[in-house]
Amino acid sequence: MFAQVIVDVPAKQTNRPFDYIVPPELRTWVGIGSRVGVPFGPRTLQGFVVGLAEATSMDASKLKKIEQVLDLMPPLNPELVQLARWMSRTYICHEITALQAMIPGALKAKYEKRITVAEHNGINGGDDPHGAPGQAMLLPESPEEQAILAFVRQKGSVTTDMMLSRFPGAGPLLKRLLEQGKLAWEQTVKDRLNAKKLLVVEPAADAGTLVSASGRLPAGAKRQKELLLFFAEHPEPVPLAELTDKLGVGAGTVKSVAEKGWLAVKEREVFRDPYAGKAFARTAPLPLTEQQRGVLKPIAETLDRRDHRVFLLHGVTGSGKTEVYLQAIQTCLDQGREAIVLVPEISLTPQMVERFKGRFGDAVAVMHSRLSQGERYDEWRKIGLKRVKVVIGARSAIFAPFENLGLVIIDEEHEASYKQEESPKYHARDVAIERAARQGAVVVLGSATPSLESYAKSVSGKAGRDGEDASSYTLLTMSERVEGRPLPEVHVVDLREELKAGNRSMFSRGLYEAIERRLRRNEQTVLLLNRRGYSTFVMCRSCGHVVQCPHCDISLTYHQVSRTMRCHYCGLSQPEPKTCPSCESEHIRYFGTGTQRVEEELGKLFPGIRVIRMDVDTTSEKGAHEKLLSRFRSKQADVLLGTQMVAKGLDFPDVTLVGVIAADTVLHLPDFRAAEKTFQLLTQVAGRAGRHKLPGEVFIQTYTPDHYSIVTASGHNYEAFLDSELEMRRQRGYPPYCELVLITLSHEQVPLLVRAGESFASRLKQGWERLRPKAAGGGQTEEPYFEVYGPVASPIPRIKDRYRFQCMIKYRGNVDVSALLAETAAAFDETVRKDKLQISIDVNPQVLM
Repeated sequence: MFAQVIVDVPAKQTNRPFDYIVPPELRTWVGIGSRVGVPFGPRTLQGFVVGLAEATSMDASKLKKIEQVLDLMPPLNPELVQLARWMSRTYICHEITALQAMIPGALKAKYEKRITVAEHNGINGGDDPHGAPGQAMLLPESPEEQAILAFVRQKGSVTTDMMLSRFPGAGPLLKRLLEQGKLAWEQTVKDRLNAKKLLVVEPAADAGTLVSASGRLPAGAKRQKELLLFFAEHPEPVPLAELTDKLGVGAGTVKSVAEKGWLAVKEREVFRDPYAGKAFARTAPLPLTEQQRGVLKPIAETLDRRDHRVFLLHGVTGSGKTEVYLQAIQTCLDQGREAIVLVPEISLTPQMVERFKGRFGDAVAVMHSRLSQGERYDEWRKIGLKRVKVVIGARSAIFAPFENLGLVIIDEEHEASYKQEESPKYHARDVAIERAARQGAVVVLGSATPSLESYAKSVSGKAGRDGEDASSYTLLTMSERVEGRPLPEVHVVDLREELKAGNRSMFSRGLYEAIERRLRRNEQTVLLLNRRGYSTFVMCRSCGHVVQCPHCDISLTYHQVSRTMRCHYCGLSQPEPKTCPSCESEHIRYFGTGTQRVEEELGKLFPGIRVIRMDVDTTSEKGAHEKLLSRFRSKQADVLLGTQMVAKGLDFPDVTLVGVIAADTVLHLPDFRAAEKTFQLLTQVAGRAGRHKLPGEVFIQTYTPDHYSIVTASGHNYEAFLDSELEMRRQRGYPPYCELVLITLSHEQVPLLVRAGESFASRLKQGWERLRPKAAGGGQTEEPYFEVYGPVASPIPRIKDRYRFQCMIKYRGNVDVSALLAETAAAFDETVRKDKLQISIDVNPQVLM
């Protein structure tokens, strides 16, 4: 048998598989999707099996054998392997990159280099050192060399650390032995993680035998008697640590009884459980409103027909979308099929986990980045072993290795976090639709503020693009909250008027009074400021110098708790300045407002107020989101203050006030989606108020109260926003009226970067001229459009000491842009390798910075 293997080497040829012989002893374990260790040149590398065959077009005598299989069961199935091929072409990345993106970090093998005695050395294997001409030079020349070679031969292979521990200071001698060929490197593929093993104790005889045995023990063996009588009554296996703790017996006592043949101590594999010890109260399906029944019906009917279809569920905040998800999943499970649920924020996961585990119990696996490597490894294995039927997680959960997928739900489908910013730069929504089409599954995209691209695809006549069927997305609408609860009243506060009235506080008079009322009534408040840290930038009042990152063209953000200034792009951290780095003046001022500063101001204005701050700084530890939200739910705090992670999905019955400190933080960024992101953020955070019996109130503070995104958000009017935004996009030629590709080139030298950028843009234009006649054919109703803009300096022209230029492609119609980009990028492979030019291609980008 022969295997086609995509090998983990960062080179052009990795997009083609290499043939390897599958040894007879490994045939049982090698399947499509298996991770294997294969020889590649002088190294052993990880690879993925993407095909199996009984014959090969290569000379079989020259093929090498697969050396090792890294998993008992392939971590990927054939469908995912095919999906990786589609991702490679669509997102212009190597196939190995797409395959690696599909598996959790714990399954991404690491390479271990070990030192061995070179095979041709006479000391290795007992060969006569004088038996071959030219071999005498390989004989040990000193006692130190002899000792090192003998040590390595005895061990078989050793790591560098083992060698230097045994022979301190022998580094130079070791290097010389390697250069002379007396020692050699051997590279192996090693998993980062193994299955967790646990010692368990179980009876080795029936209850009657155990009771009888306990009676024959001497009077002094009380602990042994207790053990036997315990297992006579409880015959199920018990972990050794739990048993010794429960009965107060030592491991030696257990061992003694086991040696007599009455108990057995065995090693068992156990799954790491991130929710061990946490009970989830089981729940039953809730009665549905008329609108909920109306949207669930077509989803359930499509599941029954086992058709592929995409539904866009546009439901206002509090309309009960989650209950629709739960009941749709139940329909899917009743058919013996599986479901994936994607959420955009880790902060949403605790509440979703509680609701889904409460409904489906242990049939639910959870996949997100805040789990430990071991926990993610075991959740992944549970999926492969078919122990779970539902997966909840962030974007990478779309790659859960289900083989009978029936339903994919993407909650808050408009969120930019579904787009991965590292290669492969995939969008989970598009991957979900492609995967569901392959398996005949249903996709439900849910949001109170759908992305314009999704909404346009679901509404006939609303900016449908060439080659796409607008009816391929079916629009489902829920326009009312559960039980007819009203949407919150929204007040837009003009901060310019507040300044004119002499109010220089970060809280308007209306918001201040509203917070005061909630404190009196023992109700809760959510405050949003989409900016972490204490101050946006640090400036000298004497000379105007702004403290910037020395490696990136961006100002540093001040964090008061640690008294440091940080770059949120390269991670640089340095102490706060006491004097100006430029003029040495002591007149340093902190401008702008961050979450830390808002927290400090709340403490000054409302003595005794209890504030929970949620941002990247306070949620870095494992389980931090869950702990903070649990404290807020149990009313251990009056205010939940945070960045956009508090803006969506959270549901607390006593939250009756939402305050947006500054609605303009996103609005004026150089991004054509700025208005859309502002509308979505304001609408989502406003939806946190008044979700239960108590009515809600919202204050939006802004310097641009007349902007249509703020006006329409305050009126809960998605359709009015849609009309204004679509007209702007149509006039300027932005999605959904076209597709975009962003190409970013970076290098340490500007002249080389400029030349490369101009050459890349020129090649793209030349390639389009070759493709234009073909693109214009095929009965297209509209002339295909393709335009290259740039190269120009990126909005942030330097990051990590590398200068950045970018080109933008706009296109629509029958344009094979993937093939054109792949061809153009391939022409730069030599420049990339030789001159360390970096090229990033982002298809349908979400971030243009």
